[in-house]
Amino acid sequence: MSLRFIATTVLAAVAASAQQPAPRPAPPKVRSYIATLDLKGKETIIHTADKLFEAPNWSPDGKYLLLNSGGKLWKLAVKPGSTPEAVDSGDISRVNNDHGISPDGKMFVISAGQMYTLPSTGGKPKQVTNATPSYYHGWSPDGRTLAYCAQRNGNFDIYTIPTDGAGEETRLTSAVGYDDGPDYSPDGKWIYFNSDRSGSWDIWRMPSSGAGPDDARAERMTSDDMEDWFLHPAPNAKWYVMISFPKGTKGHPANQNVQLRLMPAIPVGDGRPDVKNIRVLKSLFGGQGTINVNSWAPDSKRFAFVRYELLEK
Repeated sequence: MSLRFIATTVLAAVAASAQQPAPRPAPPKVRSYIATLDLKGKETIIHTADKLFEAPNWSPDGKYLLLNSGGKLWKLAVKPGSTPEAVDSGDISRVNNDHGISPDGKMFVISAGQMYTLPSTGGKPKQVTNATPSYYHGWSPDGRTLAYCAQRNGNFDIYTIPTDGAGEETRLTSAVGYDDGPDYSPDGKWIYFNSDRSGSWDIWRMPSSGAGPDDARAERMTSDDMEDWFLHPAPNAKWYVMISFPKGTKGHPANQNVQLRLMPAIPVGDGRPDVKNIRVLKSLFGGQGTINVNSWAPDSKRFAFVRYELLEK
């Protein structure tokens, strides 16, 4: 073997290596505090784990929380000291933090590129969507429709699709910008979502049938110095909770100093939040995974969330 051949081979290997993307750093290890928060800001810790748990849903019967961790679903009884129990999700092993429970408690929906439904007792998932990525966020009160965020043709918008997957998806927003986190009002008339179409992340709403041509029926709800994500109405329609990031935060990253903020509803009207009376319930270390999906208790007196602690810096 000639020295020239060896040198050429080495140079080619170095050049090829230089063209490879640098490996992503491993996410920091965290301790998860799965907890509930009442309307006065009192926290009750249900479970602590030195691993990442995310996005609790509260079951309609009030008995358990549904979370994700390690690409799987987990049930956790709403009782301090409880231990999470794995939920069988068949061959779907990349479950993320966009999941939910049907209004009657009989079905789950999960996101793993596509959206799938499965029995709440666990079992084989049924694919609902036909395009990726699709991220579930809201289940209509009548149980017939799923609302979700999806990227199509380079833009993130809000879509709906029949729960049984028997129909085509319907696009509800079309404005340039990033729309995410749709959730239904308890009466099913409105969908709340967050968007950066105004230049900052704010809460918007539209009729559940869609924002209409040029999104003319979309209304901006919040416009303060915080970046607002994932508004969730309480079952009694009297309260809304959202997670708010410091001004200028891009997206909804993990491991941030954030706030859980509460908005009352206007007593008379059409379900409009009272944005003048937003108050901070809790400041915490969290972000992605804290309250991605609706986590209100059925009695509307508490909601579930996850806060975090870095185990290594």
